[in-house]
This record gives sequence, structure tokens and C-alpha cells, in this order.
Amino acid sequence: MIRVTRRDFGALAGAALLARKASAQNGAALIERAIPSSGERLPAVGLGTARVFDSDDERTRQAASRVIGALIEAGGRVIDTASSYGEAESVIGEVMARAGSREKLFVATKLEASDAAELKRSLARLKTAKVDLLQLHNVSDPQQSLAPFKEWKAQGLCRYIGITSTFHGDFGAIEAVLGRERPDFVQIDYSLEDRAAEERILPLAAEVKAGVLTALPFGRGRLFRAVRGRSVPDWATHFAGTWAQFFLKYLIGDERVTTVIPGTADPSHMADNLGAMRGALPDQDERKRMVAFIEGL
Repeated sequence: MIRVTRRDFGALAGAALLARKASAQNGAALIERAIPSSGERLPAVGLGTARVFDSDDERTRQAASRVIGALIEAGGRVIDTASSYGEAESVIGEVMARAGSREKLFVATKLEASDAAELKRSLARLKTAKVDLLQLHNVSDPQQSLAPFKEWKAQGLCRYIGITSTFHGDFGAIEAVLGRERPDFVQIDYSLEDRAAEERILPLAAEVKAGVLTALPFGRGRLFRAVRGRSVPDWATHFAGTWAQFFLKYLIGDERVTTVIPGTADPSHMADNLGAMRGALPDQDERKRMVAFIEGL
């Protein structure tokens, strides 16, 4: 099987096309969503860091600096990382410290357990006294308590708390904890090709007033492979100039989604992704047409 990556698409599409599309989007209003528990507004596109900034070396720090710079320049704020993402917290912390950009960003990280030592380590690596969002990673126990996270929030070590999972087998646990503990955020795996969260997690998140971060919005790269050699259909070009924007705008077109967090170490990909938080969004009929298009490939 030939594997097509986002890097391949950048080469195929051409920098000139991306530049034209980005330029067309620049004058459009920034799409933001309110965090349900507070009303604070966040830009609809952020940056995920899983398997992106794993190594704490100068080359990685330079790449992170360029990507985070592109994020901020375009009006983005949200960076999502985790204590288990290799050295990503350290890389992000160093980049923020060098640029003095901490206050410009909404920093979310994740802990593998309710462990004060792990939290202390994450804060030290991120070079910050508090994070904006602290999440319990890969929740699989329906009886999971968030009491320690609530206490850390009360202590001012984080502003919001959340839970995450990208495993469908954990949906039952996510539903139980989301309904009982009512965290500020839930982060789930959601993409145009994998829409299981639409039926279970998103309705409950809206009911308990939890913000939603969507991980793996490109379906682990499978969506790019599915559309290899194709152009964005004419009926979609009024809201999506590139395939990345097509995939991301499907998610942003759901009002229950707060921020999508595609991962990248490439500033041109970051700029392309950020184009999805400006301009028109697909309406409900167009979102159905997007599903039918992908399912028909």
C-alpha cells in the first residue's frame, strides 16, 4: 500500500496555492467558541503535540518555535500536550520562555494519573506556575474520581480540568465520568471518517456544559490518503481552500466542538490548518454531503 502523508500533500498542492488560499482567508473574522463553563472564548483551531515534539534538542525546539509562532501570528492560542508525549512539555516550556509567549497561549496538558508529583514535573517542564487546562489522560474507569483535579483547580494550579480518551472502548467510562464529575472539558477522537463521538460524547458534553477538544482530526492521516490525487470538490471551495481545511471545517461546523487540535511540526501545515478558523463554515446539508463524499471514495 502506498502511504500518503501530509508532507506529500504539501508537495503536491504547491506552496503558491496554499499562499493564495491563506491570503483569501486573512481578512475573514476569527472563528471562536465559548468554553461552556465560563464563557471564555477560544480560537477554533489549535495545535496538538503527540509524536510531534518528542525530542528535546535544538532542532526540535526550532521547529516548535516556528510552529508556535505561526499559531500566535494567525490568532491561535491553544496548545495541547501531555506528560507522556516524550519531551514535548520541555520543548514547549523552553519555546515559551525564550519568546515570552506564555500569556499569549492557552496551555493544556495531561496526566496519566491523579499524581501530585507528575503535576509538579509537568509544571516544571512547561516553566509555568499553572496550566490553563489539566486533563486526566485516557480515562478507562467509569468510577474515576476527579477530586484531586478539582482540588488542584481550587489551589490555582490550573484554570480548567478535563478528561480524555481516543479509544472507543473507553466511551462508556468517559460518559460515566463526564456525567458524574462534570469536568470543564472532554477531549475525544473525532474526524470526518470516525464520527462515533457525534452520537455519544458530543450530546452529553453539551448537556453537562463541557468544552470539547478533538484529537486526530485527520484520522491518523487516513483522510489524506483517501483523497490522494483529488481536488477539493467545487461545491466545497467557498468554505475550504485545501483538504486540511475541508477536514477541519467539518468538525468546526459542529457548534459543540470548542477547538480542533491537529498536530504538526511544519509551520506551513500550521498556517494551512489555521485557515480553517476563518471564513465560511459548511451548513448541515453540506456536512452531510461531506460525509457522503468521503464514504463514496
